[in-house]
Parts: sequence; C-alpha cells; structure tokens
Amino acid sequence: MLLKLAYAQQQLGHYPAALLYLSLAQAREPRVRTWRQLATLAAQHRLVGYPATWQQELRVQAQRYYYPGLQALLAGAVVGAIWLLWRRSRRTAWLSYAACVGLVGIYLHFLRPKPAGLVARAGTVLMAGPSAGAAWLSTAAIGDRLLVLGRQDIWYRVRWQQREAYVREADLLLVE
Repeated sequence: MLLKLAYAQQQLGHYPAALLYLSLAQAREPRVRTWRQLATLAAQHRLVGYPATWQQELRVQAQRYYYPGLQALLAGAVVGAIWLLWRRSRRTAWLSYAACVGLVGIYLHFLRPKPAGLVARAGTVLMAGPSAGAAWLSTAAIGDRLLVLGRQDIWYRVRWQQREAYVREADLLLVE
C-alpha cells in the first residue's frame, strides 16, 4: 500500500510525499528495488543521504534479514542453554555457550537498523549544537535524508557530511 501511495504522489509531482512513503516502505520491509527507487528520485531532485552504491545495497540486504537472523540466533541460544542444562555439561561447554551469547550481543549492536530522518521543511537549518545560538552549518532541502544519532531536548543529533549536526525536531520526520 505504501508503494502505491508513493507511486501516486510521484505521478502528482509531490516528491517529498513520495520519498516519505518510499522511506516508510523501506523501513517496514527493506528491499533493494525500493532503495533504488528512493535513490533515483533523490538524484532527480539533487538530495543528499541516498547513496546508490553496492555497499548500501549490501546494507539493505542485511537489514532485510536482520530480524530472521536475530530470531535464529536467539532460538539457538535457548536450545543450547536447555541442552547444556539437560546434559549437565562441564565448564568448557558453558564457555562456548557464553561465546554464542556474545555473538548475539555483537549482532544486536553492530547490525541493528539505524533510524533516519527526512527533512520536512524548506530551509531547515543544520546547527553545530543543540541551541538556536549555536553556529549555523548549512541549510537542508526538503527530502534530504539524515542519519539520526540521538535526541537532545527538541533537537535531533544527525550525521551530515561525515560530521555531527543538530536539527530541530519539528523540521525532521523520523523514519524507523
């Protein structure tokens, strides 16, 4: 349904709405084809944050299989714990089980999906700090995609051109 809404908005010439619907579809069910459509639409309007590289396509595939992979790892950890308790295994078996649980932790930490935000207003200002008195860095266009690193009061801390910047909460639509 989201893809149909994106197509309709794109046909009407409302590219920010089309980007939003495509981003929501991508967050819900990551697909390389959807990402390519996002990157193409963004390139037509000279927007940032939509890399069309093989690394990004690999990231999309990892996101697509993140939850099934997590379920498999957690199921394996539960089955392994039950087996170890049933067998009353020795210390070395428990150490290997701890390594398996550590692998689950690494998987959770490094491969988790990262939230992104779409700039919702024209002339959105990127600031060096979380205040109106901070130094001005740049102005973002409607539809620019920024990686959200955190939140501080009414400001989102975002990744912009390989550095940190802050944008007001009201100027960014969070897509998780």
